[in-house]
Amino acid sequence: MTEELITPWDLTGGLGDSHVPTYIENMADVVLTHYDLKVGERTVIATKADKGGLIWKIETDRGPFSLKVLHRSPERSLFSIGAQDYLVHEKKALVPPIFKTKTGESFVEMGGKLWFVAEWITLTEASKDLIGAQQLCAGLGEFHRLSKGYEPPYGAEKPSRLFRWPSKYEKMITKMTWFKDIANAYPEQTASPTILSAVDLFEAQARKSLTQLEESTYFELIKKGNQEWGLVHQDYGWANGQLGPGGVWLIDLDGVAYDLPIRDLRKLITGQMEELGIWDVDWMKGMIEAYHETNPIEPDLFDLLIIDMTLPNEFYLQVKDIVYNPLTFMDEELDSILKQIINNDPSKWPAIEELKEWKGAIT
Repeated sequence: MTEELITPWDLTGGLGDSHVPTYIENMADVVLTHYDLKVGERTVIATKADKGGLIWKIETDRGPFSLKVLHRSPERSLFSIGAQDYLVHEKKALVPPIFKTKTGESFVEMGGKLWFVAEWITLTEASKDLIGAQQLCAGLGEFHRLSKGYEPPYGAEKPSRLFRWPSKYEKMITKMTWFKDIANAYPEQTASPTILSAVDLFEAQARKSLTQLEESTYFELIKKGNQEWGLVHQDYGWANGQLGPGGVWLIDLDGVAYDLPIRDLRKLITGQMEELGIWDVDWMKGMIEAYHETNPIEPDLFDLLIIDMTLPNEFYLQVKDIVYNPLTFMDEELDSILKQIINNDPSKWPAIEELKEWKGAIT
């Protein structure tokens, strides 16, 4: 009898955040028989219904745990589970320890996915101010430093973005032309005029960023290789870096990959600048300083942090989904967000210039 595979169950979001198909609940019952736990209540904490993943909190005779089914391929998930084990057991990092099965395994494979149980850590979000941002940055630096040297288990995929920076920049440049073509093709959509008013400017910025990357020490730095640089989280922020016993805990490591560590830091900083509505250099310095204290940034890496900031990351992230369904995505909400990004852009460049001048003080 062929085992039923877990597939996305809510592509439109209409079923609600806590809906889980019965067959997956039944699988969870079977998976839990692999553990020496007496399980009581099971509560859905979060779902990735459009991808086929979710997490429950389970109450047991040994206290609370999380039960998670990872939406990626087993080979890709094995990489992240191995990383979680490595960080806990080899580096004593603040990530939730994985609870082993009765046979000493870190996971159970079922429905074409990997499942695992981890200790439930009681956490609280950091404050949404500079102090909280600095706590997150310090925790991120610690994670990056401790993740160096990770070698995944046999059979695991080895995701690396270390060597892909130029192609990522080139992809952004190419898609700027797509955005222009789509906006011109759907002029009646609310966000079309706003996209067309700025896309040439942001394409020029991306081209300049690519030139700067090609002229930087990037190609020398990546020669150190994956293990030397370690892991990035890829989705780090207030939700996935939270305060708990001993400091900042990193959770939801599903997407970890090899890369230059400052990619995570850049995402955190530029995302916060968008949230603030202005490029605040004091915030930027404070966040970089906090990171630098736990994972010192060498001068050449600082240069790459700046170059990656010069990309029109915020504009690109907001617009890229229009290629899937222009009629859905080019709405009033997107228009409002893009206008804010465009209005913020003039404050970005003086802040970046000030960071360049400040480089010597931090590195």
